[in-house]
Amino acid sequence: MHLSLKSSSFKAMGSFCEIQIFAESRIDAKKILSRLTEEVARLEKKYSRFRNDSFLTEINRSAGRKHGIEIDSETQSLLDHAKNCYETSDGLFDVTAATLSQIWDFKNAQIPTQAQIDAAQTTLGFHKISWSDSRLRLPPNMQIDFGGIVKEYAADSVARLARNLGVNNGLVNLGGDFSVIGAQPDNRPWSTGIIAPDRERDIMAKIDLLQGGLASSGDYERFFMHKGKRYSHILNPFTGWPCVGLRAVSVAANLCTVAGSVATIAMLKDEIIAKQWLLDSGLPHVYMDSRQTVGGTGINATS
Repeated sequence: MHLSLKSSSFKAMGSFCEIQIFAESRIDAKKILSRLTEEVARLEKKYSRFRNDSFLTEINRSAGRKHGIEIDSETQSLLDHAKNCYETSDGLFDVTAATLSQIWDFKNAQIPTQAQIDAAQTTLGFHKISWSDSRLRLPPNMQIDFGGIVKEYAADSVARLARNLGVNNGLVNLGGDFSVIGAQPDNRPWSTGIIAPDRERDIMAKIDLLQGGLASSGDYERFFMHKGKRYSHILNPFTGWPCVGLRAVSVAANLCTVAGSVATIAMLKDEIIAKQWLLDSGLPHVYMDSRQTVGGTGINATS
């Protein structure tokens, strides 16, 4: 049986994406890649905060309603994961911080007033959400943003779907978040290069993946400079201001979803605490700190 590598590149969730699979038939590969791309589009349409027709927008419009809104099992699973992130991070990773994100204008480099930040913070707090069975209730003015979860979840979902469709070897890359469908046919790992912040052509480390996933988070994704100071899109829900800690983090885990959560929580923590948090996780990882020093247990590792 001769397998050849086929791929599909596209833009989704604000990122460059690529799905690679090994297949016998070019026609079969095209059908499978089309189905996998549709799965990414489905999740983007369902959970995008920026679409008026998304289910997430419906959820946010339900804030303050006595009876809330009915949610499906997939959304319940995402909320379960979000709750775990919230509790594990002692409240730093909070998907209810959407109103805080909205007042920080990274496109026009506008810093909100302290009064605006204070007002936004009154709407935060995952512990204020209630859901039982299939009904979710949000307090008035609360907004949810799955942006810190859904891309990684989508990568895992696509990889799982590919295996269900009979693909044994492949890799999903959604904007630098990777999920392994299966190792390459000769059991070689997939080599993933981790780009250094502010230096798009420089690879600061390499992690080879045989299984699981790899996710990255960093202050380079969205930021602006104001009076010589860097303001990142990664916001601390307790202060309402951008976090100041590690510059970038990449983590490998059994799932891309898990890797993404660990990486984001590390970005939200103070630098020294974050480094220890990553060590304690026991997962292969790479980081760049505020001095632009690269470290971690995952440099040139195979996972």
